[in-house]
Amino acid sequence: MIRVSILSLFLFIQLSIQAQHSLMGSISDESGEGIAGATIVDQGTFLGAVSDAQGSFTLKGIKPGKHVIKIEFLGMIDLLDTLEIQSDFEKNFRMKANPYIIDELVVEATRAGKSTPMTREEISKEQIEANNLGQDLPILLNQSVSMVTTSDAGAGVGYTGMRIRGSDATRINVTVNGVPINDAESHGVFWVNMPDFASTTNSIQIQRGVGTSSNGAAAFGASVNLETTGFDSVSFVELNNSYGSFNTHKHNVIYNSGLISDHFNFEGRMSYIGSDGYIDRSAADLRSYYAAGGYYGKKLLIKGVTFAGHEVTHQAWWGTPESRIQGDDQAMIDHAINNGYSEDQTNNLLTSGRTYNYYTYDNEIDDYAQTHYQVITGYELAPSLYLNVTGHYTRGIGYFEQSKLGDDLAGYGLNYPIIGSDTITNSDLVLRRWLDNHFYGGVYSLKYSKRALHLTFGGSYNRYVGDHYGEIIWSEYAVGTSIRERYYFNSAKKSDLSNYAKAEYFVGKLTFYADIQYRYLEYSAKGVDNDQRPIAINRHFNFLNPKAGVNYRMNSANNFYFSIAQSSREPVRSDFTDANAGVVPKPEFLTNGELGWQFTRKNLRLGANAYVMYYQDQLVLTGEVNDVGSPIRTNVSESYRTGLEFSAAMTSEFGLFWRPNLTLSQNKITKFNETLYDYTTGFDIVIKSHAKSDIAFSPSIIAGSQLGYQTKFGLSAALLSKYVGKQYLDNTSDNKRAIAPYLVNDIRLSYQINGKYWKNLELSLLINNILDELYESNGYTYSYIYGTTITENFYYPQAGRNWLAGVKWRF
Repeated sequence: MIRVSILSLFLFIQLSIQAQHSLMGSISDESGEGIAGATIVDQGTFLGAVSDAQGSFTLKGIKPGKHVIKIEFLGMIDLLDTLEIQSDFEKNFRMKANPYIIDELVVEATRAGKSTPMTREEISKEQIEANNLGQDLPILLNQSVSMVTTSDAGAGVGYTGMRIRGSDATRINVTVNGVPINDAESHGVFWVNMPDFASTTNSIQIQRGVGTSSNGAAAFGASVNLETTGFDSVSFVELNNSYGSFNTHKHNVIYNSGLISDHFNFEGRMSYIGSDGYIDRSAADLRSYYAAGGYYGKKLLIKGVTFAGHEVTHQAWWGTPESRIQGDDQAMIDHAINNGYSEDQTNNLLTSGRTYNYYTYDNEIDDYAQTHYQVITGYELAPSLYLNVTGHYTRGIGYFEQSKLGDDLAGYGLNYPIIGSDTITNSDLVLRRWLDNHFYGGVYSLKYSKRALHLTFGGSYNRYVGDHYGEIIWSEYAVGTSIRERYYFNSAKKSDLSNYAKAEYFVGKLTFYADIQYRYLEYSAKGVDNDQRPIAINRHFNFLNPKAGVNYRMNSANNFYFSIAQSSREPVRSDFTDANAGVVPKPEFLTNGELGWQFTRKNLRLGANAYVMYYQDQLVLTGEVNDVGSPIRTNVSESYRTGLEFSAAMTSEFGLFWRPNLTLSQNKITKFNETLYDYTTGFDIVIKSHAKSDIAFSPSIIAGSQLGYQTKFGLSAALLSKYVGKQYLDNTSDNKRAIAPYLVNDIRLSYQINGKYWKNLELSLLINNILDELYESNGYTYSYIYGTTITENFYYPQAGRNWLAGVKWRF
C-alpha cells in the first residue's frame, strides 16, 4: 500500500510539472492603490498566489487554454475573469469595493489569513455537506488532519467527541461567529446540544496548535472556528431527509429569502434527528432550529442570529468492560464480583454482547436545552477600516436522571430512617442532577488594511453564572424529603476579559506576523457539591500570550512559514472540586513551534509541517482519587508533543481525486508518578514512577484518505479510509491499558439530477465501516491492588457495517 501511494504521488507530480506558463500582474483598488494580501486562484485547479506589498503577483504553472481567474479580498467584490493563456501573460486587475458589508467580516479577526504563519485547514460548506446525513459535526470532520473522533452510542449520533493532536475537547477552542462555545467551567464542547448545526455552517477553519488569538477558552491543541450561513442573493427552500441503520433518521427544512429590497436577508432551519444507537438503550431524540435576519448596507451590517437545541439522550457513558468485549465469561463474573453487581446487573453483563450498556433504568437520560442569541454588527468606519461588535447570550437548563441501587443515604446528607425496629442505611434512589446557567457578553474587532500593513485589534468580555443542584425524585424508602428538595446546591460565577492585537506586514515575498493577547479571569464557586463536600473557590488569573512568525512565499508553487506561540490555561472546575484538601491546582502553560511548507501545482497541492508543543504544569490523571473517590488530575512539570503532519490533494482531468493525510508524532510526559491503592490489608498508597511515558489518547500514527471519482453527469463516488494507531488509556505506556489500532473504510455515493422543477436534487448513500471492522475508539481505565494488581479497562465499541441514505431537494 505504501509503495502504491508513493508511486501515485510521483505520477501526480510528474503530470503537474508539465505546466508551462505564468500569469503576472497586479491587484489594485478603484483609486489605483495596490492591495497586499489579495488571493488569486485559477478556478478548477489548486494554483493560487497572494499579492505582495505593492499588489504584484505571479501565478506559475498554467497550461495553455482558457482559465477562470478568481480574485478575493475582504471588503472588495470577488473578481472573476476568463483568460485565454497560450504563453506568459500579464494583466493588471482593479477591484471594486463591495456595496455590502458581508458576514465574513465577523470571523476574519479570529481566523488565520492566507499569509498567516500558522498551521490551518479550511473546510468548505460543500465538504461539510458531502457526509451530512444526520451524524454529529465531529464525525463529519473525521478526515481532518490529526483528527480522532468517537461516539458514545457507537453510531455518530448523540454524545460525540473529537481529539486533535491528542488533545480533547476541553483543550480545543471553539467559536461560532467569533463567540465562544466552550463551557465556561469544564471547557468542554457538547455538540449534542447543537443538533444538525452542520446544516447551517458555511465554513470551518481548524488551526492546529496554539494558532492565532481567539475568544474564550485557551487553545491547547487546536482551535475550531465556525461561520454560520448568511447573505445569499438567491431565495430557496431546501428539504433534507435521510434514514439508515439503527433507525437513524434526519429531517430538516432550510429557507433563505434571498435579497429583499436590496438590503435585507432572512434564513432559517428546523431539524429533527433521531437514532436508537448501536449500543443498547442509547437512543437520541434531538430537535433544533436556526434563524437569522439582517440588514446589509455599504457601510453597515446588522444581523440577529438565534439557534437552539433540545436533546434527550439515553446515557451510554459507562462504557463496556474489556471482559465483555473479549467474551471472557469468567473475567466478566470476576468484574461483577469486584464491582458489587446485583444478579440482574450480572445477567445483563453476561448476555448483552458488544452492545452492552451498564444502565438498565428506562429513563436513564440526559435532558438538556440550550438557546443561543447573537446580535452582530459591522461598520466601515473609513476605507480599509472595519469594526465588528457582537453581543451574545446563551441560556442552558437541563438535567440527567440516574438510578442508584443500594446507595448509602448519608452520602446524600440524609438521616437514616427507622422503620419499625430497623434502621435503614441504604436505599434504591432515582436522582436528577441539574445544570441551570447563563452565559453572556460581547466580542469586538477592529481591522485595518492599508498597503503592506494589516492590523487587527480585538477581544471579548464574557460572564458565566451557573447553578448546580440535585434532587431525589424517588426512593425505595421514605427518607423525609419534600418534593423537589435539593440534596446539594452550589453556584459558580466566572468572568473572562480578553484583548489582543495582531499585525501582518508584507515586505516583498515575506510576511511578518506578530500577535499578543492578554486574558484576565475570575472564577468563584460556593455551596455543597454532589458528594456533600463544601465548595469554596475564589481564584484570579492573569495571562499574557505572545505569538510571532514569518511567511515566505518563494514563488507561486512554494510557500514556507515558521511561528512560535504561547498559550496559558486555567484549571477547570473539577480540578478544584476534586482536589484533596489543601491542594490548589496550578495553571498550565504551552509553548508551540510550527514549521511548514506548502506546494501547489495545477492538479496537486502538498503540505507538510513539523510541530513542537512543550507543556509546563500540564494537568493529567494519575490514578489518584480524593476522599470520596473522585479522580484527581495533578500538575506534571514537563510534557511535550512533537510530530510531522502531511497532507495532499490531487485531481486529474478524468475526474479522479485523492486527498490523503498522515500524522506521525511522539507525545511524552518527562516524569510521571502513578498512584495505586492497595486494599490487601487496609488502605495503602503505592507510587510507581514512569520516565518518558506516553500521554494518554495520543496515537503516534493517524492517517486518512479520500479516494474518489467525480463524473461530468453528476455521479460521485469516494472511498474514505481512517487509520488510528494504538492509544494508551492512561499515562503509564502499559500495553495492557490501551486501545488497539484500527482501520475503518467508508463508501460515499451521490448523484445529482438536473430538472426544471428544482434547483438541485441530490441522492446520497453512505456505507460506514464497509469491511465490518470491530473496533473501539475511546475508553478509560483504573487499577488497584488486592493481593495482586487488578486493572479494569472500559471501551466504547463503534458500530460495524451500517448505512445512511439521503435525499436533498432544493427549489
